Amino acid sequence: MKTGGNHKQHIALRPFGEADFAAFDRFGTEPEAAGAFRRSGFVDSQALRRRFAADGLLGATSSAVAVVVDDAVAGMATWEAADRGGPVGGCYEIGVTLLPDHRGHGVGTRAHQLLAEHLFRFTSAHRLEAFTDTENLAVQRVLEKTGFHREGLLCQATWRDGTYRDAIVYGLLRSEA
Repeated sequence: MKTGGNHKQHIALRPFGEADFAAFDRFGTEPEAAGAFRRSGFVDSQALRRRFAADGLLGATSSAVAVVVDDAVAGMATWEAADRGGPVGGCYEIGVTLLPDHRGHGVGTRAHQLLAEHLFRFTSAHRLEAFTDTENLAVQRVLEKTGFHREGLLCQATWRDGTYRDAIVYGLLRSEA
């Protein structure tokens, strides 16, 4: 996938490999690895490995690739078909999750840009959408910098820290990218 730089860092997206399992383990076992807004409790730490064994995390309806900074895994970028009544692959819900030491340095913004460019170039996606907690101001800024538009509020749509939380939906159309 296309790469780019930010503050002299080489940021890219690439398929995961077996050497990346340490990052998988962090997402599944360290509460702070996925971040407060992505944490929904303990999860099956082997699920990503099983999925990797099945399809390399690159499937017809959902995929995950590594976000890489200077050849080190910094996180993951994901997309999942959210067809909304249209053809398969016409709409994808996207997300980027970074490990703690890579947050706040522009990596998330560049990863979102690279992911949008990739999906609009190599798929028939007409629309990309992203959801974030109303309190997650950092991701809201990233999405807006990437060209996404705030489209609406979903009341009590997600579960976090023992209560339902509101979420904001953002969208980006192919014609806007």
